[in-house]
Amino acid sequence: MKAGEHPPPIEIKSAREAVGLTQAAAASLVYCNVNTWQKWESGYSKMHPGFWELFKIKTRRSKR
Repeated sequence: MKAGEHPPPIEIKSAREAVGLTQAAAASLVYCNVNTWQKWESGYSKMHPGFWELFKIKTRRSKR
């Protein structure tokens, strides 16, 4: 995935599960509603790349 692209739903879910977070905890981490997080994971809506970067930074999954 290139910088600035929307992450695929499966990547969002697998990243969350890899760090042992619930959907509610992950949503709280990036300051969004749990329903929004669920929509991102289900593919109903696309996660903005900024939220993805914030999630990676806060869970130390960011590639440097």
